[in-house]
Amino acid sequence: MPGKHDDLHGNAPDRSPTALLLVDVINDLEFEGGEQLLEFALPAARGIAELKQRAARHGIPTIYANDNFGRWQSNLNDVVQHCLEDGVRGEPIVELLRPGSEDYFVLKPKHSAFFATPLELLLKYLEVDRLVLCGFSGDQCVLLSAADAYLRDLHLHVPSDCVASMNPRENARALAYMQRNFDADIAPAAELDLSRLSRGDGEGR
Repeated sequence: MPGKHDDLHGNAPDRSPTALLLVDVINDLEFEGGEQLLEFALPAARGIAELKQRAARHGIPTIYANDNFGRWQSNLNDVVQHCLEDGVRGEPIVELLRPGSEDYFVLKPKHSAFFATPLELLLKYLEVDRLVLCGFSGDQCVLLSAADAYLRDLHLHVPSDCVASMNPRENARALAYMQRNFDADIAPAAELDLSRLSRGDGEGR
């Protein structure tokens, strides 16, 4: 009788104590308030893009957790193509953060990246115990994803300059809440020691 697979049938080759989780960054922003969110999300996206490049150099995998926009037949390539070719508000963000072939992707039906998705299983196979969590919006999907990560005893980093919401005040409140209640490190991305995080060595600063 076959034993336990060492990975997801060869599809999760990475091993890392830390993963970079990007929540709802592939987004057309074509909704009420999307223009306002774009104002704050675009600077955050530039920071996320730089952080993703640094993470890759240290062997830290990136996982995209993206909303299915109420369409169970959607997939990442379709969403990316729509955002890049249909003249939508979110195009400049997706240009910065388009996924690469080496990245992972989970489709989420609700706010949290964990709810009804294979994310927890993927993190188990990657041997992740620490997440660097970025994305939009900070006071909704990022916050609820952080709560679910905390309930699973994952250590959290939520770089304050890599998270955005429609309202900067609410974004700051959400970051403070994650720091206070989920023990999240909310220091800016530049302060993260990704070399240490890639080794699972200490707090990463």
